[in-house]
Formats: sequence, C-alpha cells, structure tokens
Amino acid sequence: MYLEHFGLTEPPFRITPHTDFFFDGANRGATLDALLYAITHDEGIVKISGEVGSGKTMLCRVLIERLPEKVTIIYLANPSLAREDILYAIADELRLPLPDNARSSLVLRTLQDHLITSFSEGRQVVVLIDEAHAMPVETLEEIRLLSNLEANRHKLLQLVLFGQPELNDILARPDMRQLKERITHNFRLEPLMREDIASYLNFRMRAAGYRGPSVFTPVAVKMIARTSHGLTRRINILADKALLAAFATNSHQVGAKEAQAAIRDCEFSQATHVNKNLRKKIVMLTICGLALSTLAAATWLLFTKQSATPHRLAPASQPIVPPSSPKEASPATTPAPTTLMPAAVPTAPMTAVPKPMLATTLPSSASPLVQERLEAGQRWLEQVPNDHWFIQLLATDANQHAQVENFLRKAANNQLDMDKLRVYSSSLSGKLRVGIIYGDYPTRLAATAAIGQLPLALRKTKPYPRQVIRLR
Repeated sequence: MYLEHFGLTEPPFRITPHTDFFFDGANRGATLDALLYAITHDEGIVKISGEVGSGKTMLCRVLIERLPEKVTIIYLANPSLAREDILYAIADELRLPLPDNARSSLVLRTLQDHLITSFSEGRQVVVLIDEAHAMPVETLEEIRLLSNLEANRHKLLQLVLFGQPELNDILARPDMRQLKERITHNFRLEPLMREDIASYLNFRMRAAGYRGPSVFTPVAVKMIARTSHGLTRRINILADKALLAAFATNSHQVGAKEAQAAIRDCEFSQATHVNKNLRKKIVMLTICGLALSTLAAATWLLFTKQSATPHRLAPASQPIVPPSSPKEASPATTPAPTTLMPAAVPTAPMTAVPKPMLATTLPSSASPLVQERLEAGQRWLEQVPNDHWFIQLLATDANQHAQVENFLRKAANNQLDMDKLRVYSSSLSGKLRVGIIYGDYPTRLAATAAIGQLPLALRKTKPYPRQVIRLR
C-alpha cells in the first residue's frame, strides 16, 4: 500500500525470511562466517541459540545459500519427529532406496553406507535442524548417536542445531551431558542494540529500493528499540505499521506519532526467555529504590527537626528577657539566621554534551601501557580506510581500565604482536566505552581467518571481526 509513496520496489519489513534482506551488522555477518568455517572444517555438533524472532531462520536460510556446492544440505523443519522418524526423514531427503516398513537398523546401515560413499567422493552431508528446543529428548539422544557415524578418523555427518534459549536449559540437564559434550561450537544471536536498529532500518529500506534520506527519526528508533527489545521480527512488525501510519497522514518521515501508533497496534508477549531475569531485576531495583527513598526522607525529617530545635528554645544559661523590656539585641550577639539549604558553590560553566566520537584520553588512573595503546589506536584510525577490518578482542566500560591493562599484558604474554594491538575509547553507544582491537585486514574473510590463528587463551574470549566504519 505504501510502496509507491516511499519509492519502494518491494516490502522492506516482511517477516518471512528473505535472504536479500540479510543484515550483516551487529555481529550477524561475523556469526555467519564463523558458522561456515565451523561446518566445513570441524567435526563436532554446532549449536545456534536465540530468542523468538531474533533471526535464527534467516541465518539458516543464508547459511544454506552460502555453503559450498560440495555440501549436501538436509533441512529438517519439523521438531516433533520421533526417535525413529529422524532416521527416515534424513534417508528420505537423501533419496535412499529403502523397502517399505524397513527396520530402523536397516535405515541406519543404508545411511552409513551412503555417507561413506559421499565422503570418498569428496562430498559432505550437513543436517540443519530448526526449532531443536522443541524436539523430544529421545530424538535429541538419536542425534547424539548420529554424530558417531564416522569413517577412519573423520565424521560422516555434520549436525547443526538451531533453537531458542530453552535448548540451553535442556542441554544443561544431567541426562543430556553426553550430547552437550559433543557440541564444539556455540553461537548466540543477541538482540540488536539501539544504534544497530537504526542501521538495520536504513539497510532494509534501501534494500527495498528506497533512495531518500533516513525515514525513521531518532525518536522513532528509540521507541521501536524500547518496544521490540531488539528482536528483528518485532522491529519488522513495528516498522511496517509505522510506515503505514506515515502513509495514512501523507508524511514521508516516521516520527514519534507514527511509532506510537504502531506500538498501540501491537500486542507483543512479555513472556520472553530474555526478560524473565530482567523483570526480576526490575522488581528488586524498584524495591531497593523505594527503601532508599524512605530512608532518605526519614533522615531529612530528622535533620530538619534537629536543626530547627535550637531556634525554638532559649538556652538555659541565658536569662529570658520579658517582652516589655526595651533592651535591643546587639548585632554582635544576634545569631545568624540558619538555613537548611547548603550555600551555593561556584561551578564551572556547563558545556555541551560531546557528540559521539573517538576519544584520546582515559581517566588519569589509566596506566601508561593503556594510554600508549590508545594513542596508537588513534593514529591508526586517522589513516585506515573505512572498508578495512579488524578483530574485536575486548569491549567494556571506560572505568574498567584495570581490566584493559590486564588484557593487554595477557595478550603480550601470549606473544601477540603489540604493534597490531590497539585501544580505542568511544561514546558511539551513548556511553563512554573502551575496547581492545587487533590487526588490519582488507576483507572480513581475512579477519575471520586471522581469528583462527590467535592463541587459544584469546580465542576463548570469542573475538569477532568488525569493520573500521563501525568505530566512526
């Protein structure tokens, strides 16, 4: 309805996965690259978890498109398969010749023979299992047994599990420990941050043919971010309704009014896995806030009473002067009036809030090593092209400079090239942050490959590639 109004060639915010609209920001692209590497070079089970609507199915569809031609892909979308049914489902996808009512032992043997033949021909078979959190426990146990299929020293079947965070809860059970031990790579799709949501909205609009200035105002982005909790499906629903509201009022921009209209029209569930603990924290913080407020009010009342008491009662050591006495108080002995408000203290003139930019200083307590690497990072950022890539090793609050120094020393102890190790300080997220980055690479693929060459102690911190433009 609003396509012509905004100059679009197709709907930009459909909730059905469309791989042309895959957003590789917010670490999505890095996760995809790591997935491709893990599937084609590893021999363990791979797990990807994320909240409802976080983009797991989209990632799965893009993964199917990007896997090499030598990979035979089996996609299982039905999570309610029984233990025996998953064998038949895989055999059916591979079009294996099986007699009617074949026993599961025959299916398994036929499957193994086919996998051995595929391996000898240089082909790899990958099974992508969607909604794995909804699978019966017995079926998950069968998946573990399937991971045992091997020839010589190589696994014949690569298994990839996509599921909601409840999958992690299932795997944490004692009876699931054998399956959990076989998972060699764990990836989690985190909700988008507010600055990523602005980029996401702009990317989807332009992927649909839009060529004008940004449609969504900062206020609208803030409202969509707060309501969606960073989940891409919710963002799509809200953005679509907001564009429709703008079209209805003949506006070419989505502001607070249009965003509010979209929010009113949505009834999102609050029972998300992400927000269970968050709601508990909010309740606890509210209780603590009320307790502190009560304590502060009681303290203020007590202070007020104590401060006012000396002026209502005359000291016992001084005679009380009758009202009829003409005696006047001497200015030298008259007590100065008391006030409960502190005296005004001269303050420095207010300065404007700095725009998001890279900073070159940290708190004075930061060590010389941190300051030195910060200056090196600033010099590098002044001359490196926007399309280059680096490896993000650490990101934390700016006041955690001790943690930054410890990480730098840890990197040095692991024989990392200190000339390629840099520190930056940025307020792009609205809060002063500090990070440690490494290397300078012309492409994402080169940066991803370099991650595999990092010392094991640093790979455990889950580094990921980022583009230079993300820091500017």
